Amino acid sequence: MSSAWLLPEHIADVLPAQARRIEELRRDLLDGARGYGFELVMPPLLEHLDSLLSGTGSELSLKTFKLVDQLSGRTLGVRADTTSQVARIDAHLLNRQGVTRLCYCGPVLHTRPEGLHGTREPLQFGAEVYGHPGLEADLEVQELALQGLQRAGVSGLTLDMGDARIVRSLLEGVTLDATQRNGIYAALAAKDLPAVDDLSKNFPAPLRLGLLALLRLYGGQEVLQAARRELPAQPLITAALDDLQWLGQHLQQSYPDVRVGFDLADLSGYAYYSGARFAVYAASSSDTVLRGGRYDEVGAVFGRNRPAVGFSMDLKQLVGSTPARPMRAAIRAPWGEDAGLRAAIRQLRDQGDSVVCILPGHEHEGQEFDCDRELVAVNGAWTVRAL
Repeated sequence: MSSAWLLPEHIADVLPAQARRIEELRRDLLDGARGYGFELVMPPLLEHLDSLLSGTGSELSLKTFKLVDQLSGRTLGVRADTTSQVARIDAHLLNRQGVTRLCYCGPVLHTRPEGLHGTREPLQFGAEVYGHPGLEADLEVQELALQGLQRAGVSGLTLDMGDARIVRSLLEGVTLDATQRNGIYAALAAKDLPAVDDLSKNFPAPLRLGLLALLRLYGGQEVLQAARRELPAQPLITAALDDLQWLGQHLQQSYPDVRVGFDLADLSGYAYYSGARFAVYAASSSDTVLRGGRYDEVGAVFGRNRPAVGFSMDLKQLVGSTPARPMRAAIRAPWGEDAGLRAAIRQLRDQGDSVVCILPGHEHEGQEFDCDRELVAVNGAWTVRAL
């Protein structure tokens, strides 16, 4: 029999020091997004499954917890990703004609963790631009993502880009079922040369050679030039390479300390990406800290096939890549019934100070604050002095 206080696997409480840091990250990122003109939305944690998984593919379905609504009898899902919900809000609740910038931050739930030490309850922050098909929107979300990570103190950043149109264009002339297509995507993402070779053995030679070439096409700007030589000169592939080159040049100008690279076989993530996509890595972490890209088809099922681009990240994971911050400075005050003391404490708190009252019998206990001052009575008046 398990203990009542044990939590499910890969579910954990967040204790004060980490919770404080995560909340600081959340506020900083939301303030940064507001500085770009993004508006905050708060979608529900669960909704009807057919709406929640619309256009996202089987990968997200496998991550989604499902349950039956006792009120309606319909199947509900606990969100594993927020993008489709924000697309629904843009399509049906806001219904704007021009550009809409939306951001969000809230928990999502996964049936399985991403890795051995991953959580099944990420705290997902994301930002999305709807209504603009041009690269200006792609660049904006990439710059917002990098700015947010740098403001959080994450160093040694690498942004890798790819484009979903390249593989889709290569596979256009081949009839594949979903299992075969997913197998090729997985083999490319894992850079599994034998698997790609085997899965493509019956493909036309130019397509097969193109898929095999993708496994070598990762690195710096030279990758794009190599891709133009080694991949078929199809219009979508050429457009994708042009877009990646434009984005890479602008990012390098704005963020010269960020390494900008390209990985044309990186197909990990959700199935709804339709164009340029990107992942950001940090020197302090072996995992991806952020993913994003263009997903113009995500709103089609809601009746508004609007251009869309955005990114998301897990703040619980991100906090492990940020430097430690000092505890918040505070004022230590005695507990007492004296009206002057209580008024002084209220005034300090109204001014924005943290005042920790030492309750009777707990004079030597510590807490998640750095009490560098104290409130003392001097000549009948309550005064703050340094410790």
